[in-house]
Amino acid sequence: MKLLRCAGIGLYAFLISVPAVAATLPEEATLPAAYIVASGAQILDSRAPLARRQPASLAKLVGALVILDATKGKPALMDATITISARAAATTGTRLGLRTGDRVTINDLFAAMLVGSANDACMALAEHVAGNRIKFVERMNALARRFKMSDTRFIDPCGFDQPGQHTTAADMLRLAYAVLAEPAIVSIVEQPAVRIVTKNGNRVLSSRTTNALLGRYDGAFGLKTGYTQQAGQCLIAAARRGSTVAIVVILGGKDRWPVTVALLDDAFERLTGYPRVRNRSTIGEPDS
Repeated sequence: MKLLRCAGIGLYAFLISVPAVAATLPEEATLPAAYIVASGAQILDSRAPLARRQPASLAKLVGALVILDATKGKPALMDATITISARAAATTGTRLGLRTGDRVTINDLFAAMLVGSANDACMALAEHVAGNRIKFVERMNALARRFKMSDTRFIDPCGFDQPGQHTTAADMLRLAYAVLAEPAIVSIVEQPAVRIVTKNGNRVLSSRTTNALLGRYDGAFGLKTGYTQQAGQCLIAAARRGSTVAIVVILGGKDRWPVTVALLDDAFERLTGYPRVRNRSTIGEPDS
């Protein structure tokens, strides 16, 4: 993980003024509304990197950092078991399938939130860590300020569309490097699925990754997907070739998977000479 920590050195100051340059994309690919491609402190490509967009479930990465902050120096807290509230169990969208009264460890909820983007797990964690969703969001915004995400404001802990909530591709890149410096998150987001057994009732719950690149794009290991009606298709993708790590952030895009493959291929070809893969099989949305 030393490489990943070093990759972010000097990045926050560097990103204050991000140039907008055109990416080399195949003609059939649809350009996303906003994107940025980087490796270390080098910005390779971008389009509208400072345009405001809804964050969708990319917000859950900030929530994950808040949870790690709350348990820092007390790793045993992640093994604690919490009882799921009616509000958390009723959370809509992508779900783990939690029921009111289920007892689940924080570790298991943490994994379900990051791997399967489970909103019920996210809400349960927000309530437990901060007491309620409003206080949890306050911690999210404080953390965003700490990482110099100067044009980001969260209102919902799980990233549901809300008036006044916004972020930028440049800010999400700052977030990506903060996440890459946390082995506890990286080791989870590269998992294809998680399996959870409740502590009462012994119900078995499972959640599969929402990241279609894992296991299908050479070197892909994270980080997070997101989608809402207002946000569109969102993605922070990370891939490694040898000692080189490339990051792609997409906000409000269409056809995020072929576009991300094109951007990553272009990045690695420029950085390492690793040729792009011709006639690559299509990568689409993960099976539900």
